[in-house]
Amino acid sequence: MKHIKMIVTDMDGTLLNSNHKVSKRFFKIFEHLQQHNILFVAASGRPYYSIVEKLKSIKKDITIVVENGGLIIKDENVILAHTLNFNTLRQLYNLVININDTYPIFCSKDKAFILKTNDRMIETFSEYYSDYTIIDSLDDINKDIIKIALYHSLNSEEHIFPYVSHLSPELSVVVSGNNWVDISEAKTNKGYAITLIQKHYGISPEETMAFGDYNNDLELLKCAKYSYAMANAHSNVKAIANFETLSNDNFGVEMVLEKLISERSYN
Repeated sequence: MKHIKMIVTDMDGTLLNSNHKVSKRFFKIFEHLQQHNILFVAASGRPYYSIVEKLKSIKKDITIVVENGGLIIKDENVILAHTLNFNTLRQLYNLVININDTYPIFCSKDKAFILKTNDRMIETFSEYYSDYTIIDSLDDINKDIIKIALYHSLNSEEHIFPYVSHLSPELSVVVSGNNWVDISEAKTNKGYAITLIQKHYGISPEETMAFGDYNNDLELLKCAKYSYAMANAHSNVKAIANFETLSNDNFGVEMVLEKLISERSYN
């Protein structure tokens, strides 16, 4: 592991614990990563402002990939943005409103748009979408939309995905969490975004370490020789990762990074 130049980690279920917090232990580790000139990338299905809130103290020192790769931001500059056109939004809306107990959220770089008819779900959504506008219709959306996030209170893989999976490959359709399915522009995935970052910095998969737990991390993990599935990961993730670490509640990411730093310091 001594030649690692870039570390990429998912957030929910991976770097974040079950209370949606980043540990103090990680921030101490990050100081050592900087000393060894190791790039750090946070890659999430969350919106940009949510990741900034979680990693506020280091936001200027990292690259942030959000909306499952739909947006890459470095030093508050947008490096890449994949957006959905309005006709596609309209078609998707007409489809998803007919899926039982499914709630769509329209995600832009700066805020989310939530339909007035779904406002009783605001408290549920607020952990992920704290900056939002309530709208009466799609015509009230005044920002470029990067992703439509679909929420189901029971299980998104069972209750949403079967009704939208046919949209792929014309669109990116991914089960991003137990309650979420995300729909984005066709090229949108974390792996595509990480490949662009690797090319920019001249970093190979053999020099990349990555961590993930859910289906929206599959392409990401394929970009790294040192790919780690969390103990709490989806079976699909464990099947393609080269290694496994402890769960997000047992400091799985931190443990591996501490080993990396120890080896780097020793050598």
